[in-house]
Amino acid sequence: MKTKEVLKISLRQNAIFIPSEMIANEVKNLSGTTSVLMANVSKLGFTFSESLLHALNNVNPNYKVEVLEILNEVLGTDKNWTPLVKEWNIPTGETILDHVAAFLANFFKTQNGTTLPCGHIIPQNTFVLERYNGCPFCGTPFEFGTIENFGQGSKLKVLDLWTEKELEDFYKSLLQSKTALDATQVESLKMALKYFPLPQTEIAIKETLMLVIDILIEEGKENEVSQYFKTPTDILRYLWFKNTGMLQIFEPKTIVKRASKNAQHFHLVLDTSAQARIASQKDLKLKYSRKECLMVANWLNNIDMEVEAMCETMHPKRGMWVRFIRALRLAEYSKRKGFEKLALLMDVFYNQVYDVWQSKVNTSRLKLDADKTFALLKQRPGLFARSLFSNMLWFGADETIAHFEEIIDKVPARLVFTLNMYAQNYFDKNMQRSVKPLGGTNKRIEPNGLLKLYDDLQLEAMKNQIEELCLLAMKKRFAAIVNTNKTIYIDPQLFNIPVSIGDRSDTVQDLPVALMGTRFPIEGNQVRLFMQWGKDLPAQHLDMDLSCHIAYANNTDICSFSRLTTTGCQHSGDIRSIPNKIGTAEYININIEELAKADAKFVTFTCNAYSNGSITPNLVVGWMNSKHPMKISEKTGVAYDPSCVDHQVRVTQNVAKGLVFGILDVAKREIVWLEMTFGGQVVQGLDCKGVQALLAKLSSKLNIGSLLQLKAEAQGLAITEDQNADEMYTAQWAMNPAAVTQLLID
Repeated sequence: MKTKEVLKISLRQNAIFIPSEMIANEVKNLSGTTSVLMANVSKLGFTFSESLLHALNNVNPNYKVEVLEILNEVLGTDKNWTPLVKEWNIPTGETILDHVAAFLANFFKTQNGTTLPCGHIIPQNTFVLERYNGCPFCGTPFEFGTIENFGQGSKLKVLDLWTEKELEDFYKSLLQSKTALDATQVESLKMALKYFPLPQTEIAIKETLMLVIDILIEEGKENEVSQYFKTPTDILRYLWFKNTGMLQIFEPKTIVKRASKNAQHFHLVLDTSAQARIASQKDLKLKYSRKECLMVANWLNNIDMEVEAMCETMHPKRGMWVRFIRALRLAEYSKRKGFEKLALLMDVFYNQVYDVWQSKVNTSRLKLDADKTFALLKQRPGLFARSLFSNMLWFGADETIAHFEEIIDKVPARLVFTLNMYAQNYFDKNMQRSVKPLGGTNKRIEPNGLLKLYDDLQLEAMKNQIEELCLLAMKKRFAAIVNTNKTIYIDPQLFNIPVSIGDRSDTVQDLPVALMGTRFPIEGNQVRLFMQWGKDLPAQHLDMDLSCHIAYANNTDICSFSRLTTTGCQHSGDIRSIPNKIGTAEYININIEELAKADAKFVTFTCNAYSNGSITPNLVVGWMNSKHPMKISEKTGVAYDPSCVDHQVRVTQNVAKGLVFGILDVAKREIVWLEMTFGGQVVQGLDCKGVQALLAKLSSKLNIGSLLQLKAEAQGLAITEDQNADEMYTAQWAMNPAAVTQLLID
């Protein structure tokens, strides 16, 4: 099991891990098993680098089998990829009248038709049953096929060799990451923590620390973790993580509201929102053993922090703290000898005899007392940075910037870059911004009302002030680091990859990862979307929908279960029930030339949960792309070829009703990978302006190449095209966002 998990981690970084002790000899001629492995892997769209091929040639054949098994597992070759319609690229001609006729036939139990295994009667002269693998009326599949076409991809992805050194470096980079880990990195870190000892390194982010603490407690090292808790918020974060699996702290009512909303249905008789609300509230109930209560009581009692300061830290989540205090019986433990600090904490917290810093800021701000407001904000540079834009509009840009300059060196680098990136959008009177509230879906918000007080020249000056200030601050940080190197190589691809700041992806990428905002060029004339769900689940009604939204200059169109054929797009049919254990699939073929002739601008890829609840866990969505035409099986309609897969993601958290997973720019013939959740049961619920706002947010992000240029300029490094430079920054290096964050110098 350990070997397979480590292979999964390395594959996400475009590599294969081979322990040095498994390399038995130094044979240079390819063995028969290695040749067979290469042939099988190439059918899946991969090949090996020279170093990896040499290493694989000298390992046990059993390890080669495991490598192939992992690739097959990740690419889902053992899943069912059969759609509802055979040769679905040719429209079936079904209409709404066919569905009405089938409904009436089943309602009145007529005998003039064909009865299918699901029990439905299909009247004559309606659906052409020879074209279907299942029931066209209820969407239940009956016939299943295997993948017939392999190796159609026009490019092979090269896998590199990972040794213990690369694995350890990756492990440390996750712990040292200066930005929050996404779902893929979190899953990789959990695997590493489970099978390998914790390395001696600094853990940079609180959310990452929670994963480490959880492993230590599982190993019975409760006393060791006390040193990691610096504030009560750290303890609350861990308790919340254990109760919900969420690393961010947000109100329980948010989860309840989301669960209730996801269970709503167009048809009132199918609406289960009330039951979902009750079930969610029940799941969030807190219950702890005596051992756990004592453990938390000790943590709070041992925090090296003034009681009043602890209470102030607890205040923003006061309602949650009250629930946890009761569930953990902290009032009872505070009466024990040795828990005097806990007793004082309970007294001060419940009687609220403490000052709240944020209330002082708000009061002085409302009184327009700039000196007092900025004096308070300087005490907490991070919060000053987060409120910089609004304070510039409230108090004036020059005064605010002058005060911020005094403490900018204390602001984390990720916030400095964030300010520089988002200033362009914030100070635009006409631009709505994309935000994702804690625990919620992506939303767009209106521009700050105070922007109307300023003219365009003043707003442009504000943008320039922020850009100059932030770039100067980062140059100073880079220049302060002694660097004896003379040359630097920056891969041109890095100018197309944004720095991962503020992106909290909830989906897992099991294939080589890509940062949100990465652009994939289209080689051929078609793109094929795919969605597979229901693997390992019993047969049941589980309706997930694959759709796309087409934007023109003056109108829009959709391709979904309700509109299988439209200009440039063809859907494979709506499956509403899954077979036993093997799952099922839907596809959409997108013809780029046809869309270009119709003057389409963008195509947004989405998937939705039409059934009550959210998108089912382990659902996989992605797209295929190849210079060569991609075939569709004539027998079964299977259109999946793992060698053509450009990108795919797996849903892990069940909080989203709808998910945008990519946007095709028709004119540029490229796909932008992004992730945006929304609350729609069908694609019509997609907020297109919200997608545009997210695209604007992604395009404003600093790319890795520009960040490295800034470093080169500050440290006097000559940028060279020679890949033997003193410092090498390649696309392979950038595949680990946690390693990239080490450029964010604090």
